[in-house]
Amino acid sequence: MNIIEFKDIEKEDKPIFDKAFKSQYYENAEYTFTNLYMWRVLFNIQFAFEDDVLYISSSNKSTLGAWQPIGTPEKMQESITKLLEWGEAHKGNKEFKFVTLEKKFVEELEKYPHAKFNIEADRDSFNYVYLADDLINLSGRKFHSKKNHLNAFRKDYPNAEYLPITEDIIPQCHEELNRWYEIHRKEFPNDPLLCYEQAAIHEIFDNFTDFKVKGGAIKLNDKIIAFTFGEQLNDDTAVIHVEKADPDIRGAYPAINQGFVAHEWSNMKYINREEDMGLEGLRKAKESYKPIKMIEKFNATIVH
Repeated sequence: MNIIEFKDIEKEDKPIFDKAFKSQYYENAEYTFTNLYMWRVLFNIQFAFEDDVLYISSSNKSTLGAWQPIGTPEKMQESITKLLEWGEAHKGNKEFKFVTLEKKFVEELEKYPHAKFNIEADRDSFNYVYLADDLINLSGRKFHSKKNHLNAFRKDYPNAEYLPITEDIIPQCHEELNRWYEIHRKEFPNDPLLCYEQAAIHEIFDNFTDFKVKGGAIKLNDKIIAFTFGEQLNDDTAVIHVEKADPDIRGAYPAINQGFVAHEWSNMKYINREEDMGLEGLRKAKESYKPIKMIEKFNATIVH
């Protein structure tokens, strides 16, 4: 029996992931190399590439997770069998699950002949997707408050300047990143995720050209007060990986949000702004931009 052999993700593996993700139309924001690389240590993310199929796994203390295999539809049923064999061989005392699944792979599980699955929607991981034109123009009554904040920012800070992120302003982005986390650690002193995310973003900045992401920043009085970066997800969608702004400057968040899409992604139909992780404040903020659709995600366990 040929059991899948997973290995750690290295920066040099990016071409393997990019080619696989481009082979089909995927809407899940996790299916970018940048996302997987940023979170690889925290979630023990590994991969294997066999027979033109990209396999991804993750694990924690209680769960061994197999992600949706990335490949052509005709390979999916065989891939499910391979993942079930791998899970059985490696789960030990952990629960084996299929995780982070798009709807179309759920349909593959439902027609799999050799096992039944209990499939559950993971609402906290649903991606929020917006029309790029909505985020650029903020037209109509539903965006009235956003437009007010943006107009107030432009009135209060007329010398604020949008800049694409290039090597010469990355040191200032590092500084703003550290300031942002200093503020938030006072509010959430025991949140390990904050430290991890901070280090992960620093790592992307240190290798910015390698990841081929686009970034934007707002400079005010020779200081970066907001920054963001993202990349193209599929034919018509860009995904925003990170967005940070000085919380004490009114309108800084709407300004970087609007500026980045207007300058870098006006050729895209949709903007995926990832999930809310079940955090009430983040959910409220993401809903306030009036998503046009949600990308559902699911987890599945075997019914014994």
